[in-house]
Amino acid sequence: MILIVGLGNPGDQYKKTRHNVGFMILDKLKESIDFPDFELSKKYNSLISQGIIFEKEVILLKPLTFMNESGKAVEAIASYFKIKPENLYVIQDEADVDLGKIKISNEANSAGHKGIQSIIEKIGTKEFTRFRVGINSTDKAYEQTVKKDGLESVVLKNFSEEEQPIFEKAAKESVDLIISTIKDDAI
Repeated sequence: MILIVGLGNPGDQYKKTRHNVGFMILDKLKESIDFPDFELSKKYNSLISQGIIFEKEVILLKPLTFMNESGKAVEAIASYFKIKPENLYVIQDEADVDLGKIKISNEANSAGHKGIQSIIEKIGTKEFTRFRVGINSTDKAYEQTVKKDGLESVVLKNFSEEEQPIFEKAAKESVDLIISTIKDDAI
C-alpha cells in the first residue's frame, strides 16, 4: 500500500495559497487517476480518497491538522495500515526552489519546513519520498516581503496572475512524476 500525502492547511482562506500546493496537486492527481471524491475521516483527522494504481492500493491523504501538525495524521494512518516509509510520498511547497521547478528528495532533512518536520518527528524517520514543488518567485515584491515580514507572510499568499500558469504546469509535471514513481515501484 502507498500513502500519498498532500500538505496544506484546511479552510477556504488557505485554499489557493502557496502553502497549499500539496492539497492542490493531490486534487489534480485524484482527477488524473479517477479516484473517488475525498471523504472526511475523523479517525485520521483527514480527507481521504482510495483506489488502485498499477495494481497497488493507494491512499490519498489531506491532513486537516494544519501544516505544522501534519505528522499526527500521517502517523495515525501509516501506523494503522502498516505503511512502510519507502511507501510514503509527500507533496510539499518548497520556498527554496524556484516557482515551476520540482525536486524529488529521499532521506532529506526538513530544511525548516514545519509540516515535513512534524512528519519526521511522528514517524521517526526521514526515509520517505518528497515531491518538493517550488514556490519561490523572482518577483521583486516577493523578495521584499520575505525580507521585511518573513517567509510566513509569503507562503500564505496566492499565486499572482502571472505565476498561475507556471504553477499549473508544475502541478501537471508533479502528477506525472508521482504516477511514474508508482509505476516504477510496481515493476
